[in-house]
Amino acid sequence: MDRPFRILMVAPTSFFLDYGCHVRILEEARVLQRLGHQVTILTYHLGRDLPGLEIIRTRPTPWRADYEVGSSLHKLAFDLFLGWRMLGVILRRRFDLIHAHLYDGALIGAVVGWLRRLPLLFDRQGSLTGEMVDHGFLRPDGPWYRWVHLLEERINHMAEVIVTSTQLGAVQLERYFGCDSAHVRPLPDCVNLEFFQPGALPPEEVTARRVALGLPADGPVVVYVGLLADYQGVPHMLRAARILKERGVRGSFLIGGFPKVEHYRRMAADLGVSDRVVFTGKVPYQETPAYLALGDIAVAPKLSATEGSGKILNYMAMELPTVAFDTPVSREYLGSLGVYAKPAGDPAALADGIQALVEQPDLRLALGKGLRRRAARHFSWDRAGRQLVNIYRELVGSQPET
Repeated sequence: MDRPFRILMVAPTSFFLDYGCHVRILEEARVLQRLGHQVTILTYHLGRDLPGLEIIRTRPTPWRADYEVGSSLHKLAFDLFLGWRMLGVILRRRFDLIHAHLYDGALIGAVVGWLRRLPLLFDRQGSLTGEMVDHGFLRPDGPWYRWVHLLEERINHMAEVIVTSTQLGAVQLERYFGCDSAHVRPLPDCVNLEFFQPGALPPEEVTARRVALGLPADGPVVVYVGLLADYQGVPHMLRAARILKERGVRGSFLIGGFPKVEHYRRMAADLGVSDRVVFTGKVPYQETPAYLALGDIAVAPKLSATEGSGKILNYMAMELPTVAFDTPVSREYLGSLGVYAKPAGDPAALADGIQALVEQPDLRLALGKGLRRRAARHFSWDRAGRQLVNIYRELVGSQPET
């Protein structure tokens, strides 16, 4: 292999938190390090340091020390601080390229990185306008939508290469933003198959932990781990729980994630399913396999048309049969082995899919084993890391790695 790359990874978020894009950033950094490359992560002042990673943080804003997950006006100030911190870093140290996550990271990387003429790779994990709409920060029919869309289009053309977390994302860039297919590379979310393994807990510990949480010892347990938000489909999941209860179908729901735990706990109470739903709050990433081991069935009710859904890959690696709304992203991950709720957004359809798996334990077993094999075949971080390094070599004019 040629000399290792010195990579400045720009992450405009409070890395590390236990969800979504943070996991992609973490696993990319780890696989690049395993391949012998040097990774420096530049991020906001909040977040959790992780062993073995070089993380450089901004100073906190003097008027507010925290911010809410998702789109926020406060992020404008945090991004200014991040750009200023990046300027100091690249003037003192040498890097071979910038690997920028999210749209504000790409914009900062393009503007500040220009001073050193550093090539820019944009790691796109969803649409800027789509995410802002999902978070309720922007209305498709509002006066600002057109201008944000134009900004998104401009940023898409600033990077030499865009990698997308889904195949659908690559298609959207070419179809709706006029991006040249030669500069767009799908690099789907992957899963650490050594970390996420079935049998993470012995059966007796599964039983003990279920009982401690107030779950039935013998299941079936439907599990969800992720952000708690309406656009993630959490209300649909709770309504599906009510429908299953009304039908007399056995099954409890184990829901791990944040924020708004109390909000959704009240929603469960209003729907009359508090006796069937257990909320645990935030699940640290390192504890996720043990948490998922408590489930018999996984559910992925996310409705976003632009973002990936990496939690599905964790379910697959854990041999959990998965019920998901019928979206292109869900099909990209699950293929023919998913249990799809049609139409997307219908809680009754979600309940139908869960009920089918509750009543067919043999089908659960077969689908789970098939999903693990599919994850190993198509969604390995080791293979994705080598693909990423080959893209880096193109950016800096070296030969592909063999």
